[in-house]
Order: sequence, then C-alpha cells, then structure tokens
Amino acid sequence: MRRLLTAFILGVNGALISIAQTDPVAPATPAGEDVATGEFAATDSTSLLSMRDAVVLGVVEGLTEFLPVSSTGHLIITNRALGLDRETPLHDQAGNPIWLETPSADNPSGTPVTLKLAADTYIVVIQVGAIAAVVFIFWSSLIGILRGLAGQNTDGLRLLRNLLLAFFPVVVVGLLFDDWIDTHLFSVATVIAALMSGALLMWLAERWRRQQTGFAFSAKEPADLTPREAVQIGLMQCLALWPGMSRSMVTMVGGYFCGLAPAKAAEFSFLVGLPVLGGAAVYKGWKAGPAMTALFGWPEMLVGGLVAAISAGLAVRFFLSYLQRFGLSAFAIYRVLLAICLALWMLD
Repeated sequence: MRRLLTAFILGVNGALISIAQTDPVAPATPAGEDVATGEFAATDSTSLLSMRDAVVLGVVEGLTEFLPVSSTGHLIITNRALGLDRETPLHDQAGNPIWLETPSADNPSGTPVTLKLAADTYIVVIQVGAIAAVVFIFWSSLIGILRGLAGQNTDGLRLLRNLLLAFFPVVVVGLLFDDWIDTHLFSVATVIAALMSGALLMWLAERWRRQQTGFAFSAKEPADLTPREAVQIGLMQCLALWPGMSRSMVTMVGGYFCGLAPAKAAEFSFLVGLPVLGGAAVYKGWKAGPAMTALFGWPEMLVGGLVAAISAGLAVRFFLSYLQRFGLSAFAIYRVLLAICLALWMLD
C-alpha cells in the first residue's frame, strides 16, 4: 500500500508538471482571447473553458478536496498550467466590461470579472459533485441523523449536535475575516507556507497519536464526542481559512486530539465538510454564478461536477482504507513535495 501511495504522489505531481511543461512560457490560450491585446471577449457560442479543461479541473478537485493535501495548492498549479489564472478583465461582445460588482459609491472602481475569478468560482461550484460522492458513501450516517431528528436514534441526534458545533466556529470566523483573508492570504507564498506548516502539524499529530495508543485504534465514534470536543475540532477547522492548510487535514488532526481513530476522524471531517463546502458553493454560485455560466457554459459545468463526483468517491474510498492502516505521515511528505512543486513553478 505504501508503494501505491508513493506512486500516486509522484504521479499527481508529475502529471501537473508535465502539463505545465507543455509551454511554460505561454500557457494554452483560452477560447475568446485576443492574443494581440490580451483581452477576452465573452460570446454566446464560445466557452472560455474547454471540455478538456473541465475534465482536468473536475479530476483535480475530486481527488484533492477531501484528502489532507490542499486542493488549493493543486488548483493553483492546474489553473496556471491551463492558462486560467489570468487577471485580465473580461468584456462582452460590445467591448463593455463584465462586472461582478458594478461601480458604486462604496466601490467606485467596481469589481470586473476576470478569467481567474470565473475559474475560481467554477471550482467552488463543481464541489457539489464531490459533496454528492460523500453523501453517497456516508448515507447511513445521514439517515441516522434524520432518524435522530424524528426521535428514533439518539446517536444520530448527538452526531448532528457535534457537526453543528464543529461547523459554527468556521462560519463566524469566515464571515468576520473574509475580506482580510482574500486580501492577505491568497498568494502562492502563503499557500506554500501553509503546506509546510500543515505537514509539520500532521507529523506531530501522528507521532502524538502513536505515543498515546501505539498501533491500537480507539472505538470512539464521532457521535461520542462531547460538545466541548466538537467545538475544539471546529476551532481547528478555522485554520483551514488559511489557503493551503486543508480543511480535511485540520479537522482530522482535531479528531486525533479528541480521541478518534484515523478513519473515524476522517469520517467526521467529511461529514462536517458537507455544510461548509455546500454553503461555499451556494454563496459563490449566487455571487458570481451567472457570469461564470455565461463564460464557461452549462455543459462544461455539468461535466466538471460529474468528474469531480467520480474522482472524489474513488479518492475517499482509497483514503479511508489507507488511513486505517498507516495514518497521516505519508500525506505530510506529499504536502512537502507539493510545496516544492509550487515553489519551482510559481516563484521562478
């Protein structure tokens, strides 16, 4: 199994590097770009996202969203390799800017839609596919919650309580510091720092767990967490607002410290991620969805979501099996390799 994970690590990073090496100076020109001016014109018949790009983004999103490896770091590399990280404002056929927020008294310059903004929104929206995969895999837990609401399952009701308590802190902190995070933490350098810091945190957590329990696993279930422990995991999840840290990683580490076995910590992480990711998809879709749909097209969105669902299902199944046997240590190494890839390809 270790050899399989090593091959997966080298394969993912190698694939991303090979895409970027296709033309590292000039990434593929998206449809609709005027090469002479560098501007983009949106049309009714031309999508700025090819079907190939939709499939690649769906695979990367699905494979990395629920694994403790930072989907943000992978998508930075992928968007650059596909030429989707450009900040050039987009225009309609008449040459008028496409606005996310039109100029106003509070925002005189307005917020124009860029290719990068549209691509970032696209990634958040196709997370719905990855969410659907987790719903399918953990359907029995969700049914238990519904039965708990009906007064037929006390474990399901306690699980719902713990999920809500773990979800609440990240909502509050995210809403309070959303603008500050967008301004100060969305850079390649901060993502690299988060990848390295997260790798160290994972290694320390895995070492602590094995010192506490050896190779024996606790029988504690997510429903057995106390309210205080659920809030502690929620506070850990706030670290994931630092791009590159990985929401699944910090919640799993929080689960470790609260006495959950690796697979159970992952299960709780996946379940608490449903409202977090679902809320982000709804918010982004409402805020920038119409512009993104006009630029990228419904077929590409549907394909990306479907591919994300399939790849997420496979990744979660593999991860749970691996985690139960070997823990998080190898994924800490993976994060270091990803940080090196980012440094090589984004800071040159």
